[in-house]
Amino acid sequence: MPRATIVLPPREGFAPGRAGAIGLILGMLAGAGSAFEQVVVGPPQPELFAGTAYHAIAWPWWPGPLATRYAHAVTKTLRRLRPAVVEVHNRPDLALHLARHLSVPVILVLHNRLDGRQAALRAELFRRVHVATVSDWLRRDTIADLAGPNATVLPNPIDLAAIPKAGSRGTKILFAGRVVADKGADAFVAACALALPRLPGWTAAMIGADRFGPASPETPYLARLRAEAAAASVAMEGYRPREAVLAAMAEAAIVAVPSRWPEPFGMVALEAMACGAALAYAPRGGLPEVVGDAGVAIDPDDPAAMAETLVALARAPARRAALAASARARAERFALPAAIARLDALRRDVLAAWSRGHRHPI
Repeated sequence: MPRATIVLPPREGFAPGRAGAIGLILGMLAGAGSAFEQVVVGPPQPELFAGTAYHAIAWPWWPGPLATRYAHAVTKTLRRLRPAVVEVHNRPDLALHLARHLSVPVILVLHNRLDGRQAALRAELFRRVHVATVSDWLRRDTIADLAGPNATVLPNPIDLAAIPKAGSRGTKILFAGRVVADKGADAFVAACALALPRLPGWTAAMIGADRFGPASPETPYLARLRAEAAAASVAMEGYRPREAVLAAMAEAAIVAVPSRWPEPFGMVALEAMACGAALAYAPRGGLPEVVGDAGVAIDPDDPAAMAETLVALARAPARRAALAASARARAERFALPAAIARLDALRRDVLAAWSRGHRHPI
């Protein structure tokens, strides 16, 4: 069985309650049944996702940027592990370093847009590395002004077996995610301040913090938002483990994803859909690809219009039920078995091109 080595970013957690979005996704993929022996490589972890093979890297403490030291340590480790194919997640500089120093095909999976410094590497990336993106929107954004290159789209997976069974739906409007301006947290509070007085018996809540994990700091933005949320009768529940977030989605009547920034994919929206909530979302970035017609569009820059949408949904139980059924059906497209099949197919294609002597992306 050929070995696929999956390389984490240098600060990424890889355990329940410790992983960010990328760590959670890779935990799902690495624990799934694959035609490849999957080994995850990354920083030392106090605990791991169950059912995954993990190789911890200790990088040198000589002076220099962490990224450089980590790249050297990963290179040394991969020479010992001898993988058939290497996958790097969200670190273009690391993918290029490995492609330059190893005689093995490298796949770079991008979960976010390239920043200004990374964009300067784009041409060399497409010469040396096979690039995959989590949405077609991100693929187009990544290619930008390059005339020739293409990229594979590998949508993020969801483990439907981990989705809790929905009980009776309450009358709650829920926000889940990082509580920052880019995610539209303040727009949610402003919309709820207008909507809740018109919805007797309904409540609103926010789950999340500035960062992933229980040690997330209090920020000036959070402090200001707490006062606004209290005035709007929106409960701010802080960070919760993923299982608790999914359980809350399975009970909520409406989940709002009012992101201002263009989400490269939109994992919260997919989870809400799988949980059977009626979804109100901002159709920006990759979110329309995930949601399709299984949600209702909102504008985070227009809280008054957003409030009207929430009120209309709250007053239309039949419409919410239809949206929930459509959302659950659409979430099936992103189910883990289909995701690992797509990933294995890409691995095989890259290896086949490499064996034919094509030392460049397929």
